[in-house]
Amino acid sequence: MMAEHSFDISGAVDSGELKNALEQAKKELESRYDLKGIKSELELDEKEGLFKLACSSEAKLEVLKDIIISKLIKRGINARGISELNKESGALFRLNLKVANSIDSENAKKINKAIKDSKLKVSSQIRGEELRISAKQIDDLQAVMRLVKGLDLELNLSFKNLK
Repeated sequence: MMAEHSFDISGAVDSGELKNALEQAKKELESRYDLKGIKSELELDEKEGLFKLACSSEAKLEVLKDIIISKLIKRGINARGISELNKESGALFRLNLKVANSIDSENAKKINKAIKDSKLKVSSQIRGEELRISAKQIDDLQAVMRLVKGLDLELNLSFKNLK
């Protein structure tokens, strides 16, 4: 009798990747000639997946934002999963960037519907902030992975626990 294979789709982002992106951005910040003499700060709230940027110039704040986003993309994090929360001005211009690290119920339903519409021989179920996909053939699971990667979602998707 064939065993049932499965994997989970989640939106979790590895905090190590966020830390690495932050460190790389800080190194670039130190070496960039156009940012010399500009007061700037970069912080990461790991628990929230929130980057806190501050700069004495509004134009340079946008440069800082571009640096951190480029480093996140190089670490394999979807740029569409990064949202700008709030922008404040004062002595320092501040900006918070949030990295999406979970699948909300609306997107979980979209993924589930796309899998059902694909007519693949798999079963999918929403389990909180992740989806469990199971099938008798590993090839069907790989087809689901390709399908989900091809969807136009503003999420950071990870596939784990392939059994």
